[in-house]
Amino acid sequence: MSSQNDAGIPLTHAPDGVGYKLLELPPELLALLESDDPPVLKLESSAVSAVIKHGGQTWGLRQKNTSNALILLTPAPTSSSTKTGDAPGSHAYPGATELKAISTIHESAELVLDTTGETAKPAARGKWHEKFASGR
Repeated sequence: MSSQNDAGIPLTHAPDGVGYKLLELPPELLALLESDDPPVLKLESSAVSAVIKHGGQTWGLRQKNTSNALILLTPAPTSSSTKTGDAPGSHAYPGATELKAISTIHESAELVLDTTGETAKPAARGKWHEKFASGR
């Protein structure tokens, strides 16, 4: 029997208006946050970027851009899933679902462990740079 009558899973674009930001956590921080007694993290600013601190550890927040977009999907019942008597392959059966694309993400953030103990200072580039770069 041919399965070509199966229309597959319907996919619709239905943005929900929420601005999603993804944060990639290092494994050691993820383990701390998933523990029975998760720590309190402090978000602070530095000369270079935002940092997250816990105890003696510091993670710098870095933006990552990707050439491939990440599409966030959510399952939703199809509008025809409650109808009966429709033609086969029309998703008119109980429990039929569709996928809705709620957001498209082109960049994410990652936390990088700061091993120096303090955030890196921007390097001085000389008098010419100090004089003319501020106007650019």
